[in-house]
Amino acid sequence: MSVGRLLTTPEDVAEGAAWLAQVEPRFGEVWVQTGPWPLRRRGAGFAALLHAIIGQQVSVASAEAMWARVCAAGLDDANALARASDDDLRACGFSRPKLRYARALAEAQFDFDALAALPDAQVIARLEALLGIGRWSAEIYAGFALGRADVLAAGDLAMQEGARVLFGLPTRPNDAELRALSAPWSPWRGVAARGLWAYYTHVKMREGIG
Repeated sequence: MSVGRLLTTPEDVAEGAAWLAQVEPRFGEVWVQTGPWPLRRRGAGFAALLHAIIGQQVSVASAEAMWARVCAAGLDDANALARASDDDLRACGFSRPKLRYARALAEAQFDFDALAALPDAQVIARLEALLGIGRWSAEIYAGFALGRADVLAAGDLAMQEGARVLFGLPTRPNDAELRALSAPWSPWRGVAARGLWAYYTHVKMREGIG
């Protein structure tokens, strides 16, 4: 299996969005309402996966505040984190489970570079083999750090809520339901994810929430 398309520029996102609008016109409506969807790329490697760990089960604002503390302390580097004390990590906001996951990642000597040549399913599987990395974290890494154009983190609550509103669903779709809904959006599910996040933010602002 090949790696497939990568999202490396805003033009890639625009290409995917145009394709999605043909398959599902509501994505075209979202583009008009929100404007261009952000590329949302970050560098690959230890720091990007640590960022995903920090983002597990917390709000975006909380995750970014904690990430700022981690970077200020110089703990976005694997060697520095491995040498840090538990007190150092707790001062940055690490809970007991996340402290354990971060240490395990820092000590894993994981070959991040090898992921670049692997198809999406193998990337997800290798990441999920790491302690504390579930499917959401693996897909967030694949989508943002590697720019995989067909990866959608269906377990993301904001994305699920965006889909609920956009498609007029009676309840927020769960992981399996969103994966089923998104099947026709391949090979641009990663762009659809960006559209759903943009739409969720747009709806929150429109309703004065957050």
